[in-house]
Amino acid sequence: MPAVVPPLPVVSAEGVRLKLADGRELIDGMASWWCAIHGYRNPEIDEAVREQLDRMAHVMFGGLTHEGAIRLAERLTDWTGLDHVFFADSGSVSVEVAIKLVLQYWHGERRKLLTWRGGYHGDTFGAMAVCDPDGGMHSMWKGTLAEHVFAPLPEWTPEWEQAVRQLFEDHDDLAGVIVEPIVQGAGGMRFHPPECVALLRELCDTHEVPLVLDEIATGFGRTGTLFAAAEHADILCLGKALTGGYMTLAATLCTAAVAERLNGPLMHGPTFMANPLATAAALASTNILSNGAWRSDVARIETGLSAGLQDVSGSRVKGAIGVIELDAPVDVAGVTAVAVEHGVWLRPFRNLIYTMPPYITSDEDLTRITEAMVACASS
Repeated sequence: MPAVVPPLPVVSAEGVRLKLADGRELIDGMASWWCAIHGYRNPEIDEAVREQLDRMAHVMFGGLTHEGAIRLAERLTDWTGLDHVFFADSGSVSVEVAIKLVLQYWHGERRKLLTWRGGYHGDTFGAMAVCDPDGGMHSMWKGTLAEHVFAPLPEWTPEWEQAVRQLFEDHDDLAGVIVEPIVQGAGGMRFHPPECVALLRELCDTHEVPLVLDEIATGFGRTGTLFAAAEHADILCLGKALTGGYMTLAATLCTAAVAERLNGPLMHGPTFMANPLATAAALASTNILSNGAWRSDVARIETGLSAGLQDVSGSRVKGAIGVIELDAPVDVAGVTAVAVEHGVWLRPFRNLIYTMPPYITSDEDLTRITEAMVACASS
């Protein structure tokens, strides 16, 4: 506000291509901010939403329920092993719900959360407070947000392990822990080993505090497994790819042990929680995932990204995520123009040029994406 560069008007989308108003087509290397994992105009999801629209577009989820929400909740609890589901209308709100669960778990007696630096959990105030307070995009709000406890950037070293253990010892007022497992998304596209999350699980057990895992970016196959680390979670946040990019929907799941300690209802009620159109899209999207074909697609994409970026300094790949980290901030306007010239849509930020493409991206289109990334990095 105002935009540095005028946005490109999109008039339609199909498969992995965005059609612009001037007739050009771009391969979407972003999967519309990581959510359109099946691409655009997927027949199964299209049909599910149309069929639901013939019955009802919306009904409040207070005192009422509907089949789509029930079936989706059952599927998510089956897939994650968690017991309870709270439907929200965005990933950021699912984090707010998770924070409320943690605070209500302690009946307000404890209010500090532990997280690690480099994280990003959303743009609402509770979520911003557990994003990186110094280097993150929300640093301007420092002093306004709740203050929490921050561990160093996750890396599996003896020094890092000792620093995290010491933080638990120094803060006996912790209400819980919240992190992005395996991949830190918009905070810097950093990857870390599973041992980092396993240590948090151990320490949360020892100190009897719940562990919240934010899998909004990593859930539903992005890193090569259905979830990055859901087996460690007391509370789990899901969103983005939940509906295959069709509708805004998120979910916060928790164990029965967490729910039983709330001592009353969770006072949170998004108007569009469990929206029937969104749950219909989510059921169709997760049904596509249930056949397991996505595993070979993500593995194929990982291979293609690794091959295409292998000669680029500062590159890294994890599942269907490819990143080039530069030494200086990106000229967003200039880099975007280079990508568009290559027929690819990318959305770089800070010093990062990255892709998180739809799982249906062909090998040919994947090559075009990596070629565009390399050209952007050298521009």
